[in-house]
Amino acid sequence: MIKSDQKLSPDIFGDIKKAPTRDGFGHGLVEAAKADERIVAVCADLVESTRVEWFKKEFPTRFIEMGVAEQNLATVGSGLANYGKIPFITSYATFSPGRNNEQIRTTIALNNVPVKIIGSHAGLSVGPDGATHQALEDIGLMRMLPHMTVIVPADAEEARKATLAIAKTDGPSYLRLGRSGTPSFTTPETPFEIGKANVIWESENPQVALIACGYMVYNALLAAKELQEAGIGSIVVDNHTIKPMDEKTITSVAQKCGAVVTCEEHQVAGGMGSAVAEVLARTNPVPMEFIGVHDQFGQSGEPEELFAHYKMDVKSIVEAGKRVIGRK
Repeated sequence: MIKSDQKLSPDIFGDIKKAPTRDGFGHGLVEAAKADERIVAVCADLVESTRVEWFKKEFPTRFIEMGVAEQNLATVGSGLANYGKIPFITSYATFSPGRNNEQIRTTIALNNVPVKIIGSHAGLSVGPDGATHQALEDIGLMRMLPHMTVIVPADAEEARKATLAIAKTDGPSYLRLGRSGTPSFTTPETPFEIGKANVIWESENPQVALIACGYMVYNALLAAKELQEAGIGSIVVDNHTIKPMDEKTITSVAQKCGAVVTCEEHQVAGGMGSAVAEVLARTNPVPMEFIGVHDQFGQSGEPEELFAHYKMDVKSIVEAGKRVIGRK
């Protein structure tokens, strides 16, 4: 059942509104900048797509357009941070951290400076833009870097809160955003804390934990509802912070359920599911299934078509939940 302490939308399984997580970032950035004049925005020729246009309109003297030069985007961001600014550097995730990974590693992570890296249009949900623009490796790239915080918000409101939160942290952060509308199931009252996963659904006598991030959290909720109707209890975890991982909550739900399914819009290798498996290998090994992209590139198509093709839709999560506990 939905956890009442999470204060989720009352329309969660009804006619729920949708908004892209990039919208939440755009609103959160303006809000954060009003509270802290050190915040600046640097963009690689994508102000509309990344929603930095709202910041630019409000704070034109605190905005820098880099053009199509993602390596410079990272190094200029590092320089600004070294001189006391809090730069938010924005592009598509395939280009940042995809194209400029070495500059992020050497000038931002190694120096442990508070550059906030915003990777938009990540995952399969970018849809018709196709394989070249569907970042499926970025979580792995970023979580391997020392000092780096990695957050994948589940909806626009959580993205707004994550933006406000990383603006106040000392080190570098990576915020992963999507292009397509995502069901807005959290509310301003829903708790959010970096490094603290949210248990948003818990059945009596749960048999499987569905641990998800980003776009996949709502699919996991829908799968939990279907599993409940099939007589299988579950726990759903909104695991928005990939690094630092909430090891206490991850271990707790694995102990309660005895089986885990991870759900992410990313390559399974090196992604959120791998990070969960690393935790449980040390603390509480259990049978696991991994929902995500399995060693393939993406392709053009509508988001829902792609999710079904790569077995990341609700049906596939339900099947994995049954499979991991030995039910057909």
